[in-house]
Amino acid sequence: MPKLLVQWVLLLALALTGCGASPAAQTRPADEDDRPLVLTTFTVLADLADQVGGGHVRVESITKIGAEIHGYDPTPSDLVNAQDADLILDNGLGLERWFERFLLSVDAPHAVLSDGVEPVDIRSGAYNGLPNPHAWMSPAAAQIYVDNIVAALTDLSPSHADEFEANGSRIKTELQSMLDELTAAFSDTATPALVTCEGAFSYLARDAGLDEAFIWPVNSDAEGTPRQIREVIGFVESNDVPTVFCESTVNPSAQEQVALATGAELAGPLYVDSLSGPQGPVPTFLDLLRYDINMITEGLAP
Repeated sequence: MPKLLVQWVLLLALALTGCGASPAAQTRPADEDDRPLVLTTFTVLADLADQVGGGHVRVESITKIGAEIHGYDPTPSDLVNAQDADLILDNGLGLERWFERFLLSVDAPHAVLSDGVEPVDIRSGAYNGLPNPHAWMSPAAAQIYVDNIVAALTDLSPSHADEFEANGSRIKTELQSMLDELTAAFSDTATPALVTCEGAFSYLARDAGLDEAFIWPVNSDAEGTPRQIREVIGFVESNDVPTVFCESTVNPSAQEQVALATGAELAGPLYVDSLSGPQGPVPTFLDLLRYDINMITEGLAP
C-alpha cells in the first residue's frame, strides 16, 4: 500500500475517534449557561464563531463531527434546540440544502456567512452554473466569513464588540499569512493541477492560481460514476499530476481507482465539511486550512 494511502487511512481512523466531541468548548452546563446561544449549520462555522466570540456566546453546531452536511436530515431534537437559539449562522451558496426548510420552523435571526464572497460557478454535472458552496476553503474568502461573524455577534451582543473585532483581526492575520504562503508555493506556472474527489477546493485553487479537476462537483448519491472516473484518469495522465486527493467525509474508492490507473499517489484525507475530534489532526478551522494547504503543497508544489 503506498505511503500516502496508509497515511490517509490512519488519519481518517484518528478523526473518527473524536466524533462524539463538541466542536465549540463549553465551560458551563447548557442549562446553567446564560450566554446567548449561537447555532451554526456545521462544525467549521461553529469553531470560527467560537473563536470570534471569545467565550461571550455559547456556540453549537447542528451537524456533528464527521457528518455529511449537504443532504443532512434535521432531527426533532435539532428543531427543539433551535427554538432556544439567539442567532443562527449558515454558509449559504446552496450548501445546506436542508436549511431553508429547517429555518421555517425556527424563530431566530440568522446571518449568511458567505455574503460578499465572489462565487466560483460549478461547470459540470447537475450543478452546472450554480455557485460552488465551499468558499470557506479559501484563506481569502474565509476573511469575509470572519467579518460577517464579527458583525452578527456585534448585533447580538454590542457590549463585547471591541473583543469580537480584536478576535476577528487576529484570525484574519493568520488567514492572510496562509494565503501568502499558498500563493508563494504555487507561483511557478508549471505546477500541475489540483485533483480531488469532491469539487470542494475551487476557491483555494483560485487563490493559488491552480487548475483543478474533481470526480464529482458536490457530494450526492451519484458519486464516482465510471464516466467521471474515466474523465479524471484522462485529466491526470494528460497533465502529469503526481498526487491526487480525497476528503475525510467521503469514500476514497473512486480516487483509489484513479491513482491505480495513473500511478499518481493518493494523499489525504483532506478536511472540508467537518473538523476532526479534539485529538485529531484538525480540531479547529485554522488547523484544518493549514493542514490541507500543507498536504496539497507537499503533493504538488515544484
